[in-house]
Amino acid sequence: MTEWVEVATLQELRRRKRKLVIIGDTRIALFLVDDRVYALADTCVHKQRSLTKGTVLHGRVICPGHQWAFDLESGRADDRDECQPTHDVRIDDSTVYLDPRPHPAPHRALQEARMSKEP
Repeated sequence: MTEWVEVATLQELRRRKRKLVIIGDTRIALFLVDDRVYALADTCVHKQRSLTKGTVLHGRVICPGHQWAFDLESGRADDRDECQPTHDVRIDDSTVYLDPRPHPAPHRALQEARMSKEP
């Protein structure tokens, strides 16, 4: 069962296009791109820098520490196996809610799906 946490309003995100939210000890970066909200773990899996301080370009956030680019939808790094954990986002009446449980990395989920099909 999903436990949604209220983290922002669309009005806040329209002003700055991004926001760092902290739930417990987890830092999560929110980005508003083309009226869609994306949520990724804020700490880069590579250089441990804050992605909310990165540049958003062509559906990717670029880490300010080492310029790795992460897809906002999947969290996948360009040309790499590493992946930023992502989170589900829900919007109700201009309020943004977040599921604090991260999605498994796409390549890991794919490997697990393949393994479960093997005899």
